[in-house]
Amino acid sequence: MGKLVEPDMGLIIWTIVTFLCLVFILAKVAWKPLISAIEEREHKMKADLDGARAARDEAERIRKQLEADVAGLQAKSREMLAQATKDSEVLRAKLQASAEADAKKIKDKTMAELEDEKERLKRDLRKEVAGLSVMVAEKLLHKTVDDGVQKSVLDSFFKELDNKGSN
Repeated sequence: MGKLVEPDMGLIIWTIVTFLCLVFILAKVAWKPLISAIEEREHKMKADLDGARAARDEAERIRKQLEADVAGLQAKSREMLAQATKDSEVLRAKLQASAEADAKKIKDKTMAELEDEKERLKRDLRKEVAGLSVMVAEKLLHKTVDDGVQKSVLDSFFKELDNKGSN
């Protein structure tokens, strides 16, 4: 057991040389591809993280833009509603004024027609009264009155009626 514990210089040198050769071979064959794969994975993760941040920033920008658009649309809809209300009030007032004007025209026309009809009825009544008066006068006098006398009597009768009607 003594030989195992005593250091042998040749064995130590060969162990160190073997270890260094193994490190060199591993560095060329295994560590470089392993480190390259790790670095590649790290770069991919950084790129994915940067892409996610860019996507989040873009989503935030789009969200703010949509909020601004919605606010603008709400303001526009309120403005359009207010304008429609104002237009409806103007139209209602215009229609009401038009209806009142039409009603006044109809009333004035009806009043004029009634006045014309009243005048026509007066004329007809006067003619009828005059005819009846002449007929009564003829019967009372038992004679026929000529047209000239009849006209002058009727004219004076109508003048008296007009004077009594105006008083």
